[in-house]
Amino acid sequence: MNIYVYSDESGVLDKKNNDVFVFSGLIILSSEEKEFWSRKYSAAENVLRNSRKIGKKFELKATNITNKEKGKLFRSLNNCYKFSAIVNQEHVLDSIFENKKSKQRYLDYVYKIAVKRAFEKLKIDKVINPEEVERLYFYVDEHTTATNGCYELKESLEQEFRFGTFNYNYSCYFPPIFPKLKSVELEYCNSKSKLLVRASDIVANKVFYLARNKEQEKLMNIKKMNITYFP
Repeated sequence: MNIYVYSDESGVLDKKNNDVFVFSGLIILSSEEKEFWSRKYSAAENVLRNSRKIGKKFELKATNITNKEKGKLFRSLNNCYKFSAIVNQEHVLDSIFENKKSKQRYLDYVYKIAVKRAFEKLKIDKVINPEEVERLYFYVDEHTTATNGCYELKESLEQEFRFGTFNYNYSCYFPPIFPKLKSVELEYCNSKSKLLVRASDIVANKVFYLARNKEQEKLMNIKKMNITYFP
């Protein structure tokens, strides 16, 4: 069994000027499901393009379309498994914002743990059997991350999901969720050319809006969504 994770972010990790930062995305549980959701989301985009008479070159990102249009695209993903990380920046340690490297490490941690909590929920709900998962594919919207930063995130995801982690302070070993995992792949993508990363942008924008406006009940009512709060 292969699992595909598509994700994007909304907001900026900048404590002085922003209160909320969000990672969100889709979790797709087979190549067949990936094809299904690609067709479904593409069809939703095409309806929007036809109604506005806009071509394929115009990217349907959250910043380019109306709230009503975002709502239609978001609803097309209702039955797809989703995850979100919501960071309340007011409570994040000041030291994390001191340099780019510490910020990137924190973002990598937030991303990894949010995905892990979503996987754990799917395991508890018996949606996935961890023994059957062989490969994880992560597709992340590209941003200004240095090459070594991309490598560090891949290494962190592989350590968490393939090899397990060790807490040196407490001498504890935490085994991986997927004991038979063979590989973890990570690709940074341009949302313009990656349909389901573009879909993740719509999900991230929705969660960001609700989190900023403290619409907790609406967040809780998003179908098939697992939210992890930080710090």
